[in-house]
Amino acid sequence: MRASRPLKANNCLILFRKLPMTIRTRIAPSPTGDPHVGTAYIALFNYCFAKSQGGQFLLRIEDTDQVRSTRESEQAILDSLRWLGLDWDEGPDVGGPHGPYRQSDRSEIYQTYCDELLAKGHAFKCYRTPEELDALRDARREQGGFAALKPSELALPADEVAKREAAGMPYVIRMVVPEGEGPCPIEDMLRGTIELDWGQVDAQVLLKSDGLPTYHLANVVDDHLMGITHVLRGEEWINSAPKHKLLYEYFGWDMPVLCHLPLLRNPDKSKLSKRKNPTSILYYKDMGYLPEGLLNYLGRMGWSMPDESEKFTLEQMIANFDIMRVSLGGPIFDVEKLDWLNGLWIRENLSEEQLAERLHHWAFNKERLMQLLPFAQTRMNKLSDFAPLMAFMAAGQLPISQASFADLKMEEDQLKAVLQFALWRLEALRTWERDAIFNELKTLAGQMDIKVKDFLAPLFIAIAGTTASFSVMDSMTLLGPDMSRARIRHALNSVFGEIGKKQAKKLEKAYELLGN
Repeated sequence: MRASRPLKANNCLILFRKLPMTIRTRIAPSPTGDPHVGTAYIALFNYCFAKSQGGQFLLRIEDTDQVRSTRESEQAILDSLRWLGLDWDEGPDVGGPHGPYRQSDRSEIYQTYCDELLAKGHAFKCYRTPEELDALRDARREQGGFAALKPSELALPADEVAKREAAGMPYVIRMVVPEGEGPCPIEDMLRGTIELDWGQVDAQVLLKSDGLPTYHLANVVDDHLMGITHVLRGEEWINSAPKHKLLYEYFGWDMPVLCHLPLLRNPDKSKLSKRKNPTSILYYKDMGYLPEGLLNYLGRMGWSMPDESEKFTLEQMIANFDIMRVSLGGPIFDVEKLDWLNGLWIRENLSEEQLAERLHHWAFNKERLMQLLPFAQTRMNKLSDFAPLMAFMAAGQLPISQASFADLKMEEDQLKAVLQFALWRLEALRTWERDAIFNELKTLAGQMDIKVKDFLAPLFIAIAGTTASFSVMDSMTLLGPDMSRARIRHALNSVFGEIGKKQAKKLEKAYELLGN
């Protein structure tokens, strides 16, 4: 992949087309887990680019993964982006002229456009089984070169297709792509012309066997029908750009201007991941960061104000926004730097009265107290007992160390396995309710042949800092999934440090043997 940085003139990018009258950008998250700070980062830059040009910002929910998508996750995305101060002009909750804004509500639209591609010979039905696909890929790997499968390799004899069709075998719709190799130039606002090779572009599935589209078809169709003029997205999508360019050509549509933003990085330069950094927006909300501070910090991820000032408001960022000020180097998400910047916001932008109001709203409001009192009241002899009993509910990360687990009758390897397996099980939990949490952990304890009481003891310490707290299931329910998982992960890292690849594979294998 080769790229040449574009030129600037009078702070405007020299593009191959003039900027349209109304700039329209979008964020299109998948509701399959906790709302990610990376989503907020991409949303912020789309928002600022559109608003700085007097344009519009849309929110679209890409929920074609029906197995993992949940309405709870969708609501968490909406809530977290609004908490940050990013509002949208059109979306699933506010409506608009280009709805529906939820892909699961647009199936008929995708089917219509897929039928058009089939009719024009730009797509084909593929009856290949998973086993056949694996064999084809293995053969490709043995030959060396690109592993992308092409239409000619996937094609079956006509009589075999008829046989499988008559038997009612499942099929997918794939797009026709160039068979050979050769350059595919992609124009990018930040990177200029990027040359990718058609040899690495496979015959992408457009419509799955369940009738739902893949990201690639839905993304192109929705962006066109919703009038999206500029697509600012993470650089992990660069390799998908040729498929999207080809689809736009097949449909005869103008392609939006692309801009691939650099990925957020951990301090060690690896891709930002929850193993090394908390990634959920709601985690930072629960920790007590100000939305202004977090948004300010995300705005500094690879971008800077003209005067290089580090502290600025969303309004100031919009007023000074120039996409060409984005650096292509991977921006480092450093929690210590975030702490420093958030501290400035607390000290410099809040009066004592405003700080009291923020604290009240964050953790000491009546609704929150009413949730905690049923667990505190039975243990209280005087009002001053409340704070020590409930301190862990209003804390961030707890001061966990190896000594915290010293009194447990559990070997180090077993302790590590209990915490890690519980974390994996809780990360896969779709419904965050007391009974669901207990059932998962009880099942896991049985699979590991550990008494439930002994199994839960390390989790009590990870979540509350002590085994003397009230039910750990109730604690996790009140803390919520983001903070609960973060505390277990923090306990693991505090006691065992970063788990190496060899250890991680060993744990993963042991976890798989439990029957997950």
